[in-house]
Amino acid sequence: MPHYIVLGKWTEQGIRNVKDAPRRIEDTRVMIQKAGGKMQLYYTFGEYDFVMVVEITSDEDMLKTLLWLGSLGNVRTKTLKAWTESDAAKTISQLK
Repeated sequence: MPHYIVLGKWTEQGIRNVKDAPRRIEDTRVMIQKAGGKMQLYYTFGEYDFVMVVEITSDEDMLKTLLWLGSLGNVRTKTLKAWTESDAAKTISQLK
């Protein structure tokens, strides 16, 4: 299953309603689970307010999740597609 690293920042609306963040995160988790995936969320200091590690069935399902999340207006995200160490090693071993 594809993996993604999602770097997130709260918008003005999102930080104003920060007390709702746990519910919003749970809603996101449920959406990802309905698509057959799972996520871990970490709150962070620094440039980003949180980091999510998401494993989900396809790029399309990830896109749907990110569009839905962004449309709520509480966060803005930057997303990186990631490969596990073993998947990357398999690809690297095929280099000539």
